[in-house]
Amino acid sequence: MARKDYDAIVVGSGPNGLSAAITMQRAGLSVLLLEMKETIGGGLRTKELTLPGFKHDVCSAIHPLAAGSPFFRQLPLHQFGLEYIYPEVSAAHPFDDGGAAALFRSVEETAQSLGRDEKQYLKLMRPLVKDWPKLAPDVLGPLHFPDHPVALAQFGLNAITSAKFLANRFVTKEAKGLWGGMCAHSIQPLSNIASSAIGLVLMATGHLRGWPIPKGGSYSIANALASYFVSIGGKIQTNFHVQHLDDLPVSDAVLFDVTPKQLLKIAGQRFSFLYKWQMNRYRYGMGVFKIDWALDDTIPFTADACSKAGTIHLGNTFAEIASAELLTSKGKIAEKPFVLLAQQSVYDASRAPAGRHTAWAYCHVPNGSQVDMTEAIEQQVERFAPGFRERILARHTINTFQMQEYNPNYIGGDINGGVIDITQLYTRPVISLSPYRTSAKGLYICSLSTPPGGGVHGMCGYYAAKRALKDVFDLEEKIGLASG
Repeated sequence: MARKDYDAIVVGSGPNGLSAAITMQRAGLSVLLLEMKETIGGGLRTKELTLPGFKHDVCSAIHPLAAGSPFFRQLPLHQFGLEYIYPEVSAAHPFDDGGAAALFRSVEETAQSLGRDEKQYLKLMRPLVKDWPKLAPDVLGPLHFPDHPVALAQFGLNAITSAKFLANRFVTKEAKGLWGGMCAHSIQPLSNIASSAIGLVLMATGHLRGWPIPKGGSYSIANALASYFVSIGGKIQTNFHVQHLDDLPVSDAVLFDVTPKQLLKIAGQRFSFLYKWQMNRYRYGMGVFKIDWALDDTIPFTADACSKAGTIHLGNTFAEIASAELLTSKGKIAEKPFVLLAQQSVYDASRAPAGRHTAWAYCHVPNGSQVDMTEAIEQQVERFAPGFRERILARHTINTFQMQEYNPNYIGGDINGGVIDITQLYTRPVISLSPYRTSAKGLYICSLSTPPGGGVHGMCGYYAAKRALKDVFDLEEKIGLASG
Protein backbone atom coordinates (compact mmCIF):
# COMPACT_ATOMS: atom_id res chain seq x y z
CA MET A 1 0.00 0.00 0.00
CA ALA A 2 1.32 3.46 -0.93
CA ARG A 3 2.40 5.71 1.88
CA LYS A 4 -0.24 8.34 2.66
CA ASP A 5 0.96 11.94 2.98
CA TYR A 6 -2.37 13.42 4.08
CA ASP A 7 -5.89 12.23 4.78
CA ALA A 8 -7.34 14.83 2.43
CA ILE A 9 -6.15 17.42 -0.07
CA VAL A 10 -8.09 20.47 -1.22
CA VAL A 11 -7.11 22.03 -4.55
CA GLY A 12 -7.91 25.74 -4.75
CA SER A 13 -8.07 28.28 -1.92
CA GLY A 14 -11.17 30.29 -2.77
CA PRO A 15 -13.87 30.60 -0.10
CA ASN A 16 -15.20 27.12 -0.90
CA GLY A 17 -11.79 25.47 -0.89
CA LEU A 18 -11.02 27.10 2.46
CA SER A 19 -14.38 26.00 3.88
CA ALA A 20 -13.86 22.43 2.71
CA ALA A 21 -10.38 22.33 4.22
CA ILE A 22 -11.58 23.71 7.55
CA THR A 23 -14.47 21.22 7.72
CA MET A 24 -12.16 18.26 7.04
CA GLN A 25 -9.50 19.48 9.49
CA ARG A 26 -12.08 20.05 12.21
CA ALA A 27 -13.15 16.43 11.81
CA GLY A 28 -9.71 15.33 12.98
CA LEU A 29 -8.08 14.68 9.60
CA SER A 30 -4.74 15.89 8.28
CA VAL A 31 -5.49 18.31 5.43
CA LEU A 32 -3.31 20.05 2.83
CA LEU A 33 -4.68 23.06 0.96
CA LEU A 34 -3.02 23.78 -2.41
CA GLU A 35 -3.09 27.10 -4.29
CA MET A 36 -1.57 27.76 -7.72
CA LYS A 37 -0.91 31.47 -7.07
CA GLU A 38 1.46 33.17 -4.63
CA THR A 39 -1.38 34.09 -2.28
CA ILE A 40 -4.56 32.33 -1.21
CA GLY A 41 -8.07 33.68 -1.76
CA GLY A 42 -9.50 32.95 -5.20
CA GLY A 43 -12.09 35.71 -5.65
CA LEU A 44 -11.07 37.19 -2.29
CA ARG A 45 -7.99 39.25 -3.09
CA THR A 46 -7.13 42.93 -2.66
CA LYS A 47 -4.36 44.70 -4.59
CA GLU A 48 -3.04 48.13 -5.53
CA LEU A 49 -4.31 47.98 -9.10
CA THR A 50 -4.18 51.69 -9.99
CA LEU A 51 -1.89 53.89 -7.87
CA PRO A 52 0.21 53.28 -4.72
CA GLY A 53 -1.94 53.36 -1.58
CA PHE A 54 -5.21 52.62 -3.37
CA LYS A 55 -6.45 49.16 -2.36
CA HIS A 56 -8.87 47.56 -4.80
CA ASP A 57 -10.84 44.32 -4.49
CA VAL A 58 -9.81 42.32 -7.54
CA CYS A 59 -13.06 40.32 -7.71
CA SER A 60 -15.75 40.32 -4.99
CA ALA A 61 -16.24 43.48 -2.94
CA ILE A 62 -19.48 43.61 -0.91
CA HIS A 63 -20.43 40.57 1.14
CA PRO A 64 -24.03 40.09 2.33
CA LEU A 65 -23.75 36.31 1.79
CA ALA A 66 -20.48 36.08 3.71
CA ALA A 67 -21.94 37.97 6.67
CA GLY A 68 -25.01 35.74 6.64
CA SER A 69 -23.32 32.44 5.79
CA PRO A 70 -24.45 29.66 8.16
CA PHE A 71 -20.92 28.20 7.85
CA PHE A 72 -18.81 31.34 8.32
CA ARG A 73 -20.94 32.59 11.19
CA GLN A 74 -20.06 29.73 13.50
CA LEU A 75 -16.30 30.22 13.01
CA PRO A 76 -14.38 32.66 15.27
CA LEU A 77 -13.16 34.71 12.30
CA HIS A 78 -13.17 37.98 14.24
CA GLN A 79 -10.35 36.52 16.32
CA PHE A 80 -8.30 36.33 13.12
CA GLY A 81 -8.73 39.93 12.03
CA LEU A 82 -12.03 39.90 10.14
CA GLU A 83 -14.04 43.05 10.76
CA TYR A 84 -17.12 44.06 8.79
CA ILE A 85 -18.14 47.67 8.18
CA TYR A 86 -21.84 48.36 7.63
CA PRO A 87 -22.80 51.28 5.35
CA GLU A 88 -25.69 53.50 6.41
CA VAL A 89 -27.53 52.39 3.24
CA SER A 90 -26.94 48.79 2.16
CA ALA A 91 -27.72 49.35 -1.51
CA ALA A 92 -29.15 52.23 -3.54
CA HIS A 93 -30.77 52.40 -6.98
CA PRO A 94 -30.87 55.83 -8.67
CA PHE A 95 -33.24 57.01 -11.40
CA ASP A 96 -33.00 59.61 -14.15
CA ASP A 97 -35.26 62.01 -12.25
CA GLY A 98 -32.65 62.38 -9.48
CA GLY A 99 -34.41 60.16 -6.96
CA ALA A 100 -33.38 56.73 -5.72
CA ALA A 101 -34.75 53.61 -4.08
CA ALA A 102 -32.77 52.08 -1.24
CA LEU A 103 -32.34 48.88 0.74
CA PHE A 104 -32.03 49.63 4.45
CA ARG A 105 -31.36 47.18 7.28
CA SER A 106 -34.93 47.74 8.44
CA VAL A 107 -37.67 46.06 6.43
CA GLU A 108 -40.12 48.72 7.57
CA GLU A 109 -37.84 51.63 6.60
CA THR A 110 -37.27 50.13 3.17
CA ALA A 111 -41.00 49.56 2.69
CA GLN A 112 -41.91 53.09 3.78
CA SER A 113 -39.45 54.55 1.27
CA LEU A 114 -41.30 52.77 -1.55
CA GLY A 115 -44.50 54.81 -1.16
CA ARG A 116 -47.51 53.10 -2.69
CA ASP A 117 -45.65 49.76 -2.67
CA GLU A 118 -45.09 49.77 1.10
CA LYS A 119 -47.70 47.10 1.81
CA GLN A 120 -46.63 44.90 -1.09
CA TYR A 121 -43.00 45.02 0.01
CA LEU A 122 -43.91 44.12 3.58
CA LYS A 123 -46.11 41.27 2.36
CA LEU A 124 -43.23 39.89 0.29
CA MET A 125 -40.28 40.39 2.63
CA ARG A 126 -41.55 40.31 6.23
CA PRO A 127 -42.31 36.56 6.29
CA LEU A 128 -39.06 35.71 4.51
CA VAL A 129 -36.93 37.80 6.87
CA LYS A 130 -38.68 36.16 9.81
CA ASP A 131 -38.07 32.65 8.44
CA TRP A 132 -34.63 33.16 6.88
CA PRO A 133 -32.55 32.11 9.93
CA LYS A 134 -34.06 28.61 9.77
CA LEU A 135 -34.31 28.56 5.97
CA ALA A 136 -30.72 29.54 5.14
CA PRO A 137 -29.11 26.07 5.53
CA ASP A 138 -31.82 24.56 3.29
CA VAL A 139 -31.74 27.25 0.61
CA LEU A 140 -27.93 27.50 0.58
CA GLY A 141 -27.37 23.80 0.08
CA PRO A 142 -28.01 20.78 -2.16
CA LEU A 143 -31.45 19.45 -2.96
CA HIS A 144 -32.62 17.42 0.04
CA PHE A 145 -35.61 16.96 2.30
CA PRO A 146 -35.71 20.26 4.21
CA ASP A 147 -35.73 20.72 7.96
CA HIS A 148 -38.52 23.28 7.59
CA PRO A 149 -40.62 22.13 4.61
CA VAL A 150 -43.54 24.53 5.08
CA ALA A 151 -41.36 27.63 5.32
CA LEU A 152 -39.25 26.45 2.37
CA ALA A 153 -42.37 25.85 0.29
CA GLN A 154 -43.55 29.39 0.98
CA PHE A 155 -40.16 30.73 -0.08
CA GLY A 156 -40.15 28.49 -3.14
CA LEU A 157 -43.48 29.78 -4.44
CA ASN A 158 -41.89 33.21 -4.93
CA ALA A 159 -38.37 32.04 -5.73
CA ILE A 160 -39.48 29.82 -8.62
CA THR A 161 -41.09 32.74 -10.45
CA SER A 162 -39.30 35.00 -12.90
CA ALA A 163 -38.12 38.39 -11.65
CA LYS A 164 -40.27 39.96 -14.36
CA PHE A 165 -43.40 38.19 -13.11
CA LEU A 166 -42.82 39.11 -9.48
CA ALA A 167 -42.06 42.74 -10.44
CA ASN A 168 -45.69 43.03 -11.52
CA ARG A 169 -46.68 43.03 -7.85
CA PHE A 170 -45.27 46.55 -7.62
CA VAL A 171 -46.65 49.74 -9.16
CA THR A 172 -43.88 52.29 -8.51
CA LYS A 173 -40.70 52.59 -10.56
CA GLU A 174 -38.78 52.68 -7.27
CA ALA A 175 -39.90 49.25 -6.09
CA LYS A 176 -39.65 47.72 -9.55
CA GLY A 177 -36.17 49.17 -10.12
CA LEU A 178 -34.85 48.11 -6.71
CA TRP A 179 -36.17 44.61 -7.33
CA GLY A 180 -34.68 44.46 -10.81
CA GLY A 181 -31.23 45.44 -9.58
CA MET A 182 -31.29 42.73 -6.93
CA CYS A 183 -32.37 40.03 -9.36
CA ALA A 184 -29.79 41.07 -11.96
CA HIS A 185 -27.16 39.56 -9.64
CA SER A 186 -28.38 36.21 -10.99
CA ILE A 187 -26.60 37.03 -14.29
CA GLN A 188 -29.41 35.76 -16.50
CA PRO A 189 -32.46 37.21 -18.25
CA LEU A 190 -34.99 38.50 -15.72
CA SER A 191 -37.69 36.63 -17.62
CA ASN A 192 -36.11 33.27 -16.70
CA ILE A 193 -37.89 30.94 -14.29
CA ALA A 194 -36.39 31.19 -10.77
CA SER A 195 -34.57 34.46 -11.50
CA SER A 196 -36.40 35.84 -8.43
CA ALA A 197 -34.48 33.56 -6.07
CA ILE A 198 -31.27 35.58 -5.80
CA GLY A 199 -33.19 38.83 -5.34
CA LEU A 200 -35.12 37.37 -2.41
CA VAL A 201 -31.96 35.96 -0.82
CA LEU A 202 -29.98 39.20 -1.18
CA MET A 203 -32.82 41.29 0.25
CA ALA A 204 -33.43 38.92 3.17
CA THR A 205 -29.76 38.75 4.11
CA GLY A 206 -29.52 42.51 3.68
CA HIS A 207 -32.30 43.07 6.20
CA LEU A 208 -30.87 40.57 8.67
CA ARG A 209 -27.11 41.02 8.25
CA GLY A 210 -26.64 44.06 6.03
CA TRP A 211 -24.40 44.36 2.97
CA PRO A 212 -21.05 44.82 4.70
CA ILE A 213 -17.57 45.78 3.53
CA PRO A 214 -14.63 43.77 4.96
CA LYS A 215 -12.24 46.27 6.55
CA GLY A 216 -9.00 46.46 4.60
CA GLY A 217 -10.34 44.55 1.61
CA SER A 218 -11.97 41.28 0.62
CA TYR A 219 -8.67 39.51 1.21
CA SER A 220 -9.31 39.89 4.95
CA ILE A 221 -12.04 37.22 4.67
CA ALA A 222 -9.67 34.76 3.00
CA ASN A 223 -6.88 35.62 5.42
CA ALA A 224 -9.12 35.03 8.44
CA LEU A 225 -10.29 31.66 7.07
CA ALA A 226 -6.74 30.59 6.24
CA SER A 227 -5.39 31.73 9.61
CA TYR A 228 -8.10 29.78 11.41
CA PHE A 229 -7.38 26.69 9.28
CA VAL A 230 -3.67 26.85 10.13
CA SER A 231 -4.46 27.43 13.83
CA ILE A 232 -6.25 24.06 14.00
CA GLY A 233 -3.39 22.21 12.32
CA GLY A 234 -4.08 22.62 8.60
CA LYS A 235 -1.29 23.12 6.08
CA ILE A 236 -1.25 25.48 3.08
CA GLN A 237 1.09 25.36 0.09
CA THR A 238 1.02 28.14 -2.50
CA ASN A 239 2.62 28.22 -5.97
CA PHE A 240 1.44 24.65 -6.50
CA HIS A 241 -0.26 24.26 -9.88
CA VAL A 242 -2.18 20.99 -10.18
CA GLN A 243 -2.44 19.96 -13.82
CA HIS A 244 -2.80 16.20 -13.34
CA LEU A 245 -3.67 13.82 -10.51
CA ASP A 246 -0.08 12.60 -10.54
CA ASP A 247 1.00 16.06 -9.35
CA LEU A 248 -0.68 15.49 -5.98
CA PRO A 249 0.71 13.98 -2.80
CA VAL A 250 -0.91 10.70 -1.72
CA SER A 251 -4.21 11.01 0.16
CA ASP A 252 -7.53 9.23 0.66
CA ALA A 253 -9.65 12.10 -0.68
CA VAL A 254 -9.17 15.09 -2.95
CA LEU A 255 -11.63 17.99 -3.12
CA PHE A 256 -11.37 20.34 -6.10
CA ASP A 257 -12.37 23.99 -5.87
CA VAL A 258 -12.47 24.22 -9.67
CA THR A 259 -15.18 24.22 -12.34
CA PRO A 260 -16.06 21.24 -14.57
CA LYS A 261 -13.83 22.39 -17.44
CA GLN A 262 -10.68 22.38 -15.28
CA LEU A 263 -11.61 19.19 -13.44
CA LEU A 264 -11.96 17.29 -16.71
CA LYS A 265 -8.43 18.33 -17.66
CA ILE A 266 -7.02 17.28 -14.30
CA ALA A 267 -8.89 14.02 -13.68
CA GLY A 268 -11.01 13.26 -16.73
CA GLN A 269 -9.24 9.95 -17.36
CA ARG A 270 -10.59 8.66 -14.04
CA PHE A 271 -14.23 9.49 -14.72
CA SER A 272 -16.95 7.31 -16.20
CA PHE A 273 -18.24 7.99 -19.71
CA LEU A 274 -21.60 9.20 -18.38
CA TYR A 275 -20.01 11.57 -15.85
CA LYS A 276 -17.68 13.07 -18.48
CA TRP A 277 -20.60 13.42 -20.89
CA GLN A 278 -22.60 15.40 -18.34
CA MET A 279 -19.61 17.53 -17.32
CA ASN A 280 -18.91 18.40 -20.95
CA ARG A 281 -22.51 19.61 -21.30
CA TYR A 282 -22.17 21.98 -18.33
CA ARG A 283 -23.06 25.53 -19.38
CA TYR A 284 -21.23 28.73 -18.50
CA GLY A 285 -23.01 32.06 -18.48
CA MET A 286 -22.41 35.73 -19.15
CA GLY A 287 -19.05 37.22 -18.28
CA VAL A 288 -18.11 40.53 -16.68
CA PHE A 289 -16.06 43.58 -17.62
CA LYS A 290 -14.69 45.29 -14.52
CA ILE A 291 -13.18 48.70 -13.73
CA ASP A 292 -11.40 49.96 -10.60
CA TRP A 293 -10.89 53.69 -10.15
CA ALA A 294 -8.58 55.81 -8.03
CA LEU A 295 -10.50 59.03 -7.33
CA ASP A 296 -9.59 62.43 -5.92
CA ASP A 297 -12.94 62.65 -4.11
CA THR A 298 -16.17 60.72 -3.55
CA ILE A 299 -18.51 60.03 -6.47
CA PRO A 300 -20.88 63.05 -6.81
CA PHE A 301 -24.17 61.19 -6.97
CA THR A 302 -27.26 63.33 -7.44
CA ALA A 303 -29.34 61.18 -5.07
CA ASP A 304 -28.36 61.44 -1.41
CA ALA A 305 -29.10 57.75 -0.76
CA CYS A 306 -26.40 56.78 -3.27
CA SER A 307 -23.77 58.85 -1.47
CA LYS A 308 -24.55 56.93 1.72
CA ALA A 309 -24.63 53.45 0.15
CA GLY A 310 -21.89 50.85 -0.02
CA THR A 311 -23.39 49.37 -3.19
CA ILE A 312 -25.16 51.15 -6.04
CA HIS A 313 -27.11 49.49 -8.86
CA LEU A 314 -27.02 51.60 -12.03
CA GLY A 315 -29.74 50.62 -14.45
CA ASN A 316 -32.64 53.07 -14.05
CA THR A 317 -35.95 51.26 -14.59
CA PHE A 318 -36.77 47.57 -14.35
CA ALA A 319 -37.53 47.54 -18.08
CA GLU A 320 -34.12 49.00 -18.94
CA ILE A 321 -32.28 46.47 -16.76
CA ALA A 322 -34.30 43.55 -18.14
CA SER A 323 -33.63 44.69 -21.71
CA ALA A 324 -29.87 44.98 -21.16
CA GLU A 325 -29.59 41.58 -19.46
CA LEU A 326 -31.63 39.85 -22.18
CA LEU A 327 -29.54 41.45 -24.92
CA THR A 328 -26.29 40.40 -23.23
CA SER A 329 -27.52 36.83 -22.74
CA LYS A 330 -28.00 36.66 -26.51
CA GLY A 331 -24.36 37.52 -27.11
CA LYS A 332 -24.85 41.21 -27.86
CA ILE A 333 -23.43 44.34 -26.23
CA ALA A 334 -25.83 46.59 -24.33
CA GLU A 335 -25.36 50.31 -24.99
CA LYS A 336 -26.59 51.08 -21.47
CA PRO A 337 -25.51 48.04 -19.41
CA PHE A 338 -26.63 47.30 -15.88
CA VAL A 339 -23.70 48.34 -13.67
CA LEU A 340 -22.93 47.15 -10.15
CA LEU A 341 -20.80 49.69 -8.30
CA ALA A 342 -19.18 49.67 -4.86
CA GLN A 343 -17.56 52.60 -3.07
CA GLN A 344 -15.70 50.93 -0.21
CA SER A 345 -13.51 53.91 0.74
CA VAL A 346 -16.54 55.98 1.75
CA TYR A 347 -16.75 53.77 4.85
CA ASP A 348 -13.27 52.22 4.97
CA ALA A 349 -10.54 54.87 5.12
CA SER A 350 -7.84 52.20 4.84
CA ARG A 351 -8.64 51.73 1.14
CA ALA A 352 -7.08 54.99 -0.09
CA PRO A 353 -4.69 57.80 0.91
CA ALA A 354 -6.19 60.57 3.05
CA GLY A 355 -8.76 62.59 1.13
CA ARG A 356 -8.76 60.16 -1.81
CA HIS A 357 -11.16 57.36 -2.71
CA THR A 358 -11.60 54.11 -4.60
CA ALA A 359 -14.53 52.75 -6.58
CA TRP A 360 -15.22 49.33 -8.12
CA ALA A 361 -17.73 48.46 -10.85
CA TYR A 362 -18.60 45.86 -13.43
CA CYS A 363 -21.21 45.11 -16.05
CA HIS A 364 -22.31 41.87 -17.67
CA VAL A 365 -21.05 41.05 -21.17
CA PRO A 366 -21.29 38.00 -23.45
CA ASN A 367 -19.14 35.09 -22.30
CA GLY A 368 -15.61 35.51 -23.66
CA SER A 369 -16.22 39.06 -24.91
CA GLN A 370 -13.16 41.28 -25.25
CA VAL A 371 -15.13 44.45 -26.02
CA ASP A 372 -13.87 47.40 -23.97
CA MET A 373 -16.83 48.56 -21.85
CA THR A 374 -14.99 51.43 -20.13
CA GLU A 375 -16.91 54.15 -21.96
CA ALA A 376 -20.31 52.50 -21.46
CA ILE A 377 -19.74 51.93 -17.72
CA GLU A 378 -18.41 55.43 -17.09
CA GLN A 379 -21.33 56.94 -19.01
CA GLN A 380 -23.70 55.05 -16.71
CA VAL A 381 -21.92 56.41 -13.62
CA GLU A 382 -21.82 59.95 -15.07
CA ARG A 383 -25.54 59.65 -15.84
CA PHE A 384 -26.37 59.49 -12.14
CA ALA A 385 -23.30 61.37 -10.85
CA PRO A 386 -22.50 64.33 -13.13
CA GLY A 387 -18.85 65.34 -12.77
CA PHE A 388 -17.68 61.80 -11.91
CA ARG A 389 -15.11 61.63 -14.71
CA GLU A 390 -13.40 64.79 -13.50
CA ARG A 391 -12.51 62.96 -10.29
CA ILE A 392 -10.75 59.99 -11.90
CA LEU A 393 -7.01 59.87 -11.14
CA ALA A 394 -6.41 56.43 -12.66
CA ARG A 395 -8.32 53.35 -13.76
CA HIS A 396 -7.67 49.62 -14.13
CA THR A 397 -9.81 47.48 -16.41
CA ILE A 398 -10.17 43.73 -16.85
CA ASN A 399 -12.14 41.97 -19.57
CA THR A 400 -13.49 38.42 -19.61
CA PHE A 401 -10.31 36.92 -21.07
CA GLN A 402 -8.16 38.64 -18.43
CA MET A 403 -10.63 37.63 -15.72
CA GLN A 404 -10.24 33.96 -16.63
CA GLU A 405 -6.47 34.36 -16.88
CA TYR A 406 -6.46 35.81 -13.36
CA ASN A 407 -8.77 33.12 -11.95
CA PRO A 408 -9.27 29.96 -14.08
CA ASN A 409 -12.61 29.35 -12.31
CA TYR A 410 -14.06 32.34 -14.18
CA ILE A 411 -14.54 30.62 -17.54
CA GLY A 412 -15.17 33.29 -20.18
CA GLY A 413 -15.50 35.81 -17.35
CA ASP A 414 -18.39 33.90 -15.70
CA ILE A 415 -17.97 34.74 -12.00
CA ASN A 416 -20.78 32.35 -11.00
CA GLY A 417 -18.98 29.22 -12.16
CA GLY A 418 -21.79 28.38 -14.58
CA VAL A 419 -25.32 29.52 -15.35
CA ILE A 420 -27.63 29.34 -12.32
CA ASP A 421 -30.87 29.01 -14.24
CA ILE A 422 -33.63 26.53 -13.46
CA THR A 423 -31.89 23.70 -15.36
CA GLN A 424 -28.62 24.12 -13.42
CA LEU A 425 -29.88 25.36 -10.07
CA TYR A 426 -29.72 21.95 -8.37
CA THR A 427 -28.02 19.93 -11.11
CA ARG A 428 -24.65 21.61 -10.70
CA PRO A 429 -22.47 20.17 -12.18
CA VAL A 430 -24.37 16.95 -13.06
CA ILE A 431 -27.68 15.25 -12.30
CA SER A 432 -26.89 13.30 -9.14
CA LEU A 433 -28.18 12.58 -5.66
CA SER A 434 -24.80 13.88 -4.50
CA PRO A 435 -23.57 16.70 -6.77
CA TYR A 436 -20.23 16.93 -4.96
CA ARG A 437 -19.23 13.30 -5.53
CA THR A 438 -17.58 12.52 -8.89
CA SER A 439 -17.68 9.09 -10.56
CA ALA A 440 -14.13 8.41 -9.31
CA LYS A 441 -13.68 7.11 -5.79
CA GLY A 442 -12.21 9.68 -3.43
CA LEU A 443 -12.52 12.64 -5.83
CA TYR A 444 -14.97 15.47 -5.11
CA ILE A 445 -15.83 18.87 -6.54
CA CYS A 446 -16.45 21.66 -4.03
CA SER A 447 -16.51 24.81 -6.15
CA LEU A 448 -19.19 27.37 -6.96
CA SER A 449 -20.17 25.01 -9.80
CA THR A 450 -21.98 22.95 -7.14
CA PRO A 451 -25.05 23.92 -5.08
CA PRO A 452 -25.85 26.54 -3.99
CA GLY A 453 -23.67 28.27 -6.61
CA GLY A 454 -21.99 31.66 -6.80
CA GLY A 455 -21.28 34.05 -3.95
CA VAL A 456 -18.86 34.21 -1.05
CA HIS A 457 -20.52 31.94 1.51
CA GLY A 458 -18.41 28.76 1.66
CA MET A 459 -21.47 26.51 1.58
CA CYS A 460 -20.37 24.56 -1.51
CA GLY A 461 -17.14 23.64 0.23
CA TYR A 462 -18.86 22.79 3.50
CA TYR A 463 -21.37 20.40 1.91
CA ALA A 464 -18.75 18.78 -0.32
CA ALA A 465 -16.50 18.13 2.68
CA LYS A 466 -19.44 16.76 4.63
CA ARG A 467 -20.10 14.31 1.78
CA ALA A 468 -16.43 13.24 1.60
CA LEU A 469 -16.22 12.74 5.34
CA LYS A 470 -19.19 10.37 5.23
CA ASP A 471 -18.11 8.47 2.09
CA VAL A 472 -14.39 8.06 2.65
CA PHE A 473 -13.87 8.27 6.39
CA ASP A 474 -17.27 7.27 7.79
CA LEU A 475 -17.25 10.48 9.84
CA GLU A 476 -19.82 13.17 10.55
CA GLU A 477 -18.70 16.79 10.36
CA LYS A 478 -18.29 18.36 13.80
CA ILE A 479 -19.08 22.01 13.19
CA GLY A 480 -22.73 22.19 12.27
CA LEU A 481 -24.33 25.33 10.90
CA ALA A 482 -25.34 28.55 12.58
CA SER A 483 -28.77 30.08 12.01
CA GLY A 484 -28.74 32.21 8.87
